[in-house]
Amino acid sequence: MSRLSGFPELLPAERVVEQRILDHLRRTFELHGFTGLETRAVEPVEQLLRKGEVDKEVYTLRRLHAPADGTADDPGDALALHFDLTVPFARYVVENASRLEFPFRRYQIQKVWRGERPQQGRFREFTQADIDIVARDVLPFHFDVEIARVMAEALSGLPVPRLTLQISNRKVLEGFYLGLGVTEPTRVMPIVDKLDKLPADAVRTLLLEAGLDERQADACLALSSITAPDSSFVTRVEALGVDHPVLVEGLAELARVIDACQDVEGADVVVDLRIARGLDYYTGTVLETRMAGYEHLGSVCSGGRYDELARDNRNTYPGVGISLGVSRLVVPLIADGLTASRSVPSVALVTVLDEEHRGSSDALATTLRSRGIATEVAPSAQKLGKQIRHAERRGIPFVLFPGDTVQAKDIRSGEQTDIDPATWQPPAADLEPTILPATPERPEETTP
Repeated sequence: MSRLSGFPELLPAERVVEQRILDHLRRTFELHGFTGLETRAVEPVEQLLRKGEVDKEVYTLRRLHAPADGTADDPGDALALHFDLTVPFARYVVENASRLEFPFRRYQIQKVWRGERPQQGRFREFTQADIDIVARDVLPFHFDVEIARVMAEALSGLPVPRLTLQISNRKVLEGFYLGLGVTEPTRVMPIVDKLDKLPADAVRTLLLEAGLDERQADACLALSSITAPDSSFVTRVEALGVDHPVLVEGLAELARVIDACQDVEGADVVVDLRIARGLDYYTGTVLETRMAGYEHLGSVCSGGRYDELARDNRNTYPGVGISLGVSRLVVPLIADGLTASRSVPSVALVTVLDEEHRGSSDALATTLRSRGIATEVAPSAQKLGKQIRHAERRGIPFVLFPGDTVQAKDIRSGEQTDIDPATWQPPAADLEPTILPATPERPEETTP
């Protein structure tokens, strides 16, 4: 049977890598007070399509015995799989607003589905990890700063090539375009956002076709060329000679974010004024992330500020959030060799002398498990050499021999010693599988 394109399935050691990364993300998010959330996999089609441009990518649901013409039994039955976690989260906030404490801080790690053409880093079923902070009516700007710092911290602890968090602010772009005399800035932003895929000359042509004159087009490209690791970008923007109140506000906000990220270690955080984000609901801070050596994947982590994504009859729920494409990040690295030191959690295997004595082997394993040591018992009472080879094939580092005196053998070194099961402790590095690097340039083992 052939594989289904766009629906990745990982081997056990590869799944260990993914799980370790997800564990690190959960731990980081919870340390910052984010609570875990899971929303339903399906939403009304109308709800999903309300915010944007992915109508051709949505997977709709229908029963096998639904009407042959594909119509729903009832208009209210038109459901589809969610293509991201933001739209379902917005619906969740509105439905549960009376029972939530605002500002509401949530993380969500869940599968999503998108019917796009599969290619490296792009899948039809994939895992995302989102964090958001949502308030009722007013969300102070310091939460933009916090979201950037939290995700930068989470990214810095991952066993992956160097990541660069690129930060911009749509107010900077909008204010600059307005100051140039561009009457519809939102028409320009998606064009500028194409600079990652098209050369500057091609983008300039698109800007001219959109109605900008040559002076305006050149100024837009000059703005988009500005990058900086600190707030020095402000004077470079000001030197372009464009003025507008929205631009001034955006520059101040962006400077606050980048200055607050100066002490983040393990990931690069830079201002990059190419970044616009194509979705219209972003209103201020916007973020994207590139991975060194895998720039062709595009952004693996993106998000920003949205002031009116969710609303009901009485309130608006502004928020700021960021989404990490876990599958986009992990699967290409796994294809290039990122793996785990073993494919099982077991650190010890207890041998079985014969089936009549399996109970004593089970009792020994139970003692070790009660102390947090992942242990399995040999599946059959074969010769001890075969039981040891079984442990080797599974990557289990220690084999234990029950008896009046219990012995533990490190099958890597061959060292065998008498132990007390009530106190024996394997080395900390062996307690869980470790992640092995994908390339020789990263020789160290890393446990996130």
